[in-house]
Amino acid sequence: MDLGIAGKRALVCASSKGLGRGCAEALAEAGVDLIMNARGSEALEAAAQEIRDRFGVNVVTVAADVTTPDGQAAVLDAAKGVDILVTNAGGPPPGMWTDWDRDDFIKALDANMLAPIALMKALLPGMMDKGWGRVVNITSQSVKSPIPVLGLSNSARAGLTGYVAGTSRQVAPHGVTINNMLPGIHATDRAVGLDTGVSNAEGITIDEARAKRQATIPARRYGTAAEFGAMCAFLCSQHAGFIVGQNILLDGGAVNTTM
Repeated sequence: MDLGIAGKRALVCASSKGLGRGCAEALAEAGVDLIMNARGSEALEAAAQEIRDRFGVNVVTVAADVTTPDGQAAVLDAAKGVDILVTNAGGPPPGMWTDWDRDDFIKALDANMLAPIALMKALLPGMMDKGWGRVVNITSQSVKSPIPVLGLSNSARAGLTGYVAGTSRQVAPHGVTINNMLPGIHATDRAVGLDTGVSNAEGITIDEARAKRQATIPARRYGTAAEFGAMCAFLCSQHAGFIVGQNILLDGGAVNTTM
């Protein structure tokens, strides 16, 4: 399917690896030029060069932490006039409700709620002026089904979801859509970290920990960055203009809900 977005420009955050990279690759395959962001410059440059070589698109890199004002300023300077924004940031560490204080919640909000909002506020006006734009926020399945040990993530991402619910309907008349993608467990570094935590806590091997979690997923496997990226590219395509303010689960059926 021709997604109709060749020649567009996209900012993809946290895109040197994992789900962000999956999105960057899928957009590049559709002919979209990229501004790729991540904190680590070495991994970012390597990923960008691989995408240039594979897809022949223009790729600009910005190594910066978008949870900070300076990082946001650097990314936004490179991303002026983009047509597509994909926000993404790693989730806060797991723990128990007794572990967290105000500073922990502020860090989570900065990374997983306030940073995406800041990028949207800066880039949405330009999209509205052009009469076309796409925003996809990578959040979590915890928005639909909170995960007890991820209370910081549950809280921050739920706040972002509420913001998108209202804002998406305000910008839709201008040809701009905002939607959220809610990943379940995918084969990324984040999954390795969580599996390692289970392995250490329960005294089992990491393979046993992974198998135990896969058994809870109806698809009986973890998702891939490539299939996640394909959905992102579709939501950013010309064909998705009637999808507004939605929360798209990509979880292999793990969240048992009708809504």
